[in-house]
Order: sequence, then structure tokens, then C-alpha cells
Amino acid sequence: MIPTEDEIKKLWEKYQLPRQKRVHVELVARVAMALANYFPVDKKLLFAAALLHDIDKAAPKLPGERHPDAAVRILREEGMNEVADVVRTHPLHAILNPTICPTTWEQKLLYLADKMVKYEIIGVDRRFALWRDEHLSKDVQHVIDECYPKVKKLEQEVFNIAGISFDDIKNSRTFSSAKSA
Repeated sequence: MIPTEDEIKKLWEKYQLPRQKRVHVELVARVAMALANYFPVDKKLLFAAALLHDIDKAAPKLPGERHPDAAVRILREEGMNEVADVVRTHPLHAILNPTICPTTWEQKLLYLADKMVKYEIIGVDRRFALWRDEHLSKDVQHVIDECYPKVKKLEQEVFNIAGISFDDIKNSRTFSSAKSA
């Protein structure tokens, strides 16, 4: 099942998605939908996945669960297997792991859009700079450093195919929504 926007907002309440995360996921959805106009994707699926990719941020996690494992579990429990399959591939480290690396356009666009947004649309370079400034552990910093060239390659692939630049996305005032899908 792919939920409607109203159903998604009910899930935000049910799982107590924090206000700041709601801002983030809404911006990720805007960027993903702007990119979706250039690719053969299921826009309703991508929109739902973008709005639900962080649904587990305040939700109780089972022993051993991390983000997004809890989100995937929650979405499957809610009967949203297709959405869970897209959300499963969005964490930063996924691009390094062949078993969860984004492969479909829905997965790739969600992954990239998430790396272009914090609480505003900032782009991949600035997002990685922010991570580097967080003075994270050496292990986490190593993952960030390994991911960066792969994320830049995905960004270049997407922008080249679409014939657009980051500025085109950032300056766009006409974002699509699921209603136009």
C-alpha cells in the first residue's frame, strides 16, 4: 500500500515525528519530486517514501535496531512494503553496501534528495561539510569520507541525465506534489 498525504500525516502523529524532522522530510520530498520529473518513477511511491523515510526518529526501537531498520519495520507493520523497500536504501552508508545500495530510480532519488537537505535545501557538498564539522568518531568520519565520492557520482549522474544543476533545484519555486503524480 502507498499511503496518501493525509495517511502519512497520521503516521507522523502516531509515531511522534518531531517538528524539525517534519520540515526535513517535507523538503526531501520537494527535492525528490523536482528530480522525479526527469525520470521514469512511481511518483506516489517516491513522495510517500520521502515523507516517511525518518518515521522512526522518535519511535521506540527494538533491541539491535538502528535507523532506518526501525522505519522499515514500522512501514512493513503498517502494510507499506513498497515504501519500506525504498526507505531501506536511504541511509548514508547504504551506498557502500551492495545489499542495500540504492538501485531503482525511486531509491536513488530519495537517497540523493536526503543528502541535499538538512532543514533547508543545502546540496551535497554543504551537507557533507556539516557532517565533517560535527567532529564525529573516526569510524563515522571514515564512512562519510568513503561515501562522499560515491554520492557525488550519483549526483552527477542524476543531474547529467536530467540536464539540470543543483541551482536549478534550489531555485525552483514550482515543486511537484503527489497530487500531480
